[in-house]
Amino acid sequence: MNEPNILVIEDDQTIQNFIKISLKTKGYRYVLAEDGLTGISLFYANNPDMVLLDLGLPDMDGMEVLRQIRQESETPVIIVSARGQEKEKVGALDEGADDYIVKPFNAGEMLARIRVALRHKGTAVKPMTEFELDGIKIDFERRKVYKRGEEIHLTPLEYKMVVLMVNNRGKVLTHKYIQQEVWGYGTTDDYQSLRVFMANIRRKIEDDTTKPRYILTEVGVGYRFVDE
Repeated sequence: MNEPNILVIEDDQTIQNFIKISLKTKGYRYVLAEDGLTGISLFYANNPDMVLLDLGLPDMDGMEVLRQIRQESETPVIIVSARGQEKEKVGALDEGADDYIVKPFNAGEMLARIRVALRHKGTAVKPMTEFELDGIKIDFERRKVYKRGEEIHLTPLEYKMVVLMVNNRGKVLTHKYIQQEVWGYGTTDDYQSLRVFMANIRRKIEDDTTKPRYILTEVGVGYRFVDE
């Protein structure tokens, strides 16, 4: 069985070497590109299982590389960038990135994000009938949610939000994305309605809403349902 092949589009030699060593230790295959045009060319030539993409490339903005990849493919893309501002994260995620890692980062974090992205790729076409994690169980066929065997009552919108996050577990979902998927349109209340719904869901499924186990907040960006 071939190990996953990862396309790394990164021009910083130090970061590039760090990524190469980290991937080698886990047996991943990889292809390297130091600019956007080469990265796009190698993407089409190699059909990688995943892409690690820097935004600050010498010839073009990494966001344009992301857009071109998304025009043709749903291959997982993790942004690896020194741009840590919320608007940069939101922009990349809304353009279709699967995750976002801010430099500097450690190998363990990067490899964990890679495992999640590759797992999504491998299971995307296999619809679940049931999901269970640490006492929370979702029966998708019966549209019911249980906590330690006891049914939790969720409103239809709350249930839709939970299913959306579970189906994308491990990924950061932006406020805008959740609104579009759940409501079908954006709102003008600065996501207050979304935050209220999320607070209600947490009260129902979390043991301690101040230290959530399942639904994590990405401040200023959105929410992530834990995957491990």
